[in-house]
Amino acid sequence: MRNYELVFVVKPNVDEESRDAVLNKVKEVVATEGEVVKVDTWGTKKLAYPIAKFTEGYYVLVNFKSGVEVPKEIDRNLKINENVIRHMIVVA
Repeated sequence: MRNYELVFVVKPNVDEESRDAVLNKVKEVVATEGEVVKVDTWGTKKLAYPIAKFTEGYYVLVNFKSGVEVPKEIDRNLKINENVIRHMIVVA
């Protein structure tokens, strides 16, 4: 199993329930073949440049351990989620 870091940015006008739903989906996918090590919510921060006409975003960092298929599934899920404006997964 490898260590991964995932950072995703949720639209700032989304309610807390929807933000939690995105995080719970990520945790659910990781739980299939790995484990979540740490979740760190950074809150609303200013973006370096506008993305989809938003100048702020709600940042969440997730550290997890898993096999190589889990990041692909997380990537697929975050791409189709309309509340997520950016995400990045790296090997830690």
